[in-house]
Amino acid sequence: MIAIVDYGMGNLRSVQKAFEQAGAQARVVTTAKELSAAQKIVLPGVGAFADAIERLRSQGLAEPLVHAARQGVPFLGICLGVQLMFDVSYEDGEYAGLGIFAGKVIRFDFDSLPPARRQGLRIPHMGWNGLSWNRPCPLFEGIEKGAYTYFAHSYYVQPADSGIACTTTEYGYPFTSSVWKDNVFGTQFHPEKSQAVGLAMLRNFVRL
Repeated sequence: MIAIVDYGMGNLRSVQKAFEQAGAQARVVTTAKELSAAQKIVLPGVGAFADAIERLRSQGLAEPLVHAARQGVPFLGICLGVQLMFDVSYEDGEYAGLGIFAGKVIRFDFDSLPPARRQGLRIPHMGWNGLSWNRPCPLFEGIEKGAYTYFAHSYYVQPADSGIACTTTEYGYPFTSSVWKDNVFGTQFHPEKSQAVGLAMLRNFVRL
């Protein structure tokens, strides 16, 4: 069973339906007990980092999530979900994350770009954009280089170890759009909204 973590800030039904289309049994969970029975874990999310991490902690989910990641349970963070996996976010302040990955979450900053390169850039970054491969990753097996996925975010992750970055995406400048280390994966984009390409990624996760 794939557990989709409900902490009040995710498009849970869209994620669940996408996994069902990928041939998996997926269930929305809200407690540590339910989480402990999962074969795989998905941490989705939209909204503000501070509210999200507070809800995970208040529901008693933060420590079980970290424990599962360290015990080798296949784990996927999506959008805000991957940001929560990092040490710290600087979204409207400074907030400690789950610390599964070393690194920080920062906002797009286009002020240093030449005016011509700033044209058309808006925050949040919303819509379809391409992926450039940094290295092979099980999540992207069988997916062509340059594949487009759907983004909706103002902040992005900056890993302390650039070696965990699987893909980068260009939006004003290159940013890390997915990460992977051992059993833990994260995508800044939304596979559940990325049509055939995203469904192929979710199938790959199901097969792990």
